[in-house]
Amino acid sequence: MMISDRNFQRFVLAAMAFGFAMLVIAGVATVLSAKRNQVDAAWVNHTYAVEQALADYTIYSERIEGVRRGYLLLNSDKMLAKVHATMAKLPALLNRIATLTRDNPRQQARIPDLRALSDEHAASIEATFARASSSDAAMQAVAGFGVDRSIANMDRLRAVLTAMFAEEARLLEIRHREANASVGTLYVTLAVTGGLIVLVMGAALAVILRYTAGLNTSQDRLRELNAGLEDAVVARTTELSRANDEIQRFAYIVSHDLRSPLVNVMGFTAELESTIAPLTTLIDRADAEAPQLMTREARDAKTDLPEAIGFIRTSTAKMDRLINAILRLSREGRRTMQPVPVDLAGMCATIRDSFAHRLTETGTEVDVAGPFPPLVSDRLALEQILSNLVENAVKYLQPGRPGRIVVTARADSGRVIIDVADNGRGIAPGDHERIFELFRRAGQQDQPGEGLGLAHVRALAYRLGGVITCISTLGAGATFRLSLPRVLEILKEPR
Repeated sequence: MMISDRNFQRFVLAAMAFGFAMLVIAGVATVLSAKRNQVDAAWVNHTYAVEQALADYTIYSERIEGVRRGYLLLNSDKMLAKVHATMAKLPALLNRIATLTRDNPRQQARIPDLRALSDEHAASIEATFARASSSDAAMQAVAGFGVDRSIANMDRLRAVLTAMFAEEARLLEIRHREANASVGTLYVTLAVTGGLIVLVMGAALAVILRYTAGLNTSQDRLRELNAGLEDAVVARTTELSRANDEIQRFAYIVSHDLRSPLVNVMGFTAELESTIAPLTTLIDRADAEAPQLMTREARDAKTDLPEAIGFIRTSTAKMDRLINAILRLSREGRRTMQPVPVDLAGMCATIRDSFAHRLTETGTEVDVAGPFPPLVSDRLALEQILSNLVENAVKYLQPGRPGRIVVTARADSGRVIIDVADNGRGIAPGDHERIFELFRRAGQQDQPGEGLGLAHVRALAYRLGGVITCISTLGAGATFRLSLPRVLEILKEPR
């Protein structure tokens, strides 16, 4: 059964998420196992430290006993000093043993006995040295050594130390087992973690290999599809270019040929208009001298004929304007674009100056807000676009509000964005695209025009490799945003 790509992707994501979750859990377990191992190892080292302290105390105690016997035999001051130096270390060793065994109540219970026996042993040694302080009493000291309690005291001290050693040996065995168990757990955790890593990496590798194979297959198919794409694009571009040329020629021929009959209609309309005055005089004279010869139709013609001629003249004038606009669009569409460096600031200032009289009449301010980025484009087409936008902004001001038009530009990722913003009437959102269509206008139709200006602007923007959009709401002004490539590149005409 085949698994769809979407289901496979979901499965892979779920598996990878599960694998990474297991890795996180294994990592946490590894850290905890490592910490547990460190704790167990610390306890083992602690037991070794206690045993070492007990061993040091045993060694010093035995050393003191041996030196005492040597002193009684040799009566050497050097040995006496050595005994005192060794005895001075015993309190510190006892304190260390007491501190190290603070965690063990059993050992702590033996500490008082150990201190008492140690003090009794030290007192016995001092008594021996006191008796042997003179040569006359040497024999008495030796005799006293044989009957004092030092030997029994030493045996009890050894018994306490032996019991403490046994307790530490017991603890050492337990802690070794725990340390070994934690090490084993750590090894198992590391093994599981390593297995999970291998599993996740294997799954990731399998996914990568699968998608790589699919990508290679797609690339092979893409190369096959693109093998003849360039020729197809060239052929299609050639067809579109020819079709566009045909449309331009057709528009030019139709517009040009329509002008001949239109001129005739306008000429004959003028002749008819020139005959109205004598014809009206004749009708008035006939009506006065021979009213019986006048019919109602003749009298109606006297008023209907001038009105009809006026309608004809208005319609022909409108048709003449439309034909001229179509001819202008046709000529612009056939003109070859010539990219040159354009001084946007200077161009905008020139356009502003060209509307100076109209701006003064309407009380409108045009602000050319620089700086402007460098631009390479067709100067004539760009000037026509900006002039049309400024003219429309002046034409559709909001009554009762001082007009203000701001022209700005900025660079944006290899393009130049030019904004022409005004505070005029504004345009309803539903008309933002409609106003760029041929013979379409929006809002109140109280200004002259045929609805060709913005269509011409969009056509020129397309030819410059750009787009133009409208941002506006009713009553809040409008912003026309022109986006152009920073450098206009003229594509070669396909052969």
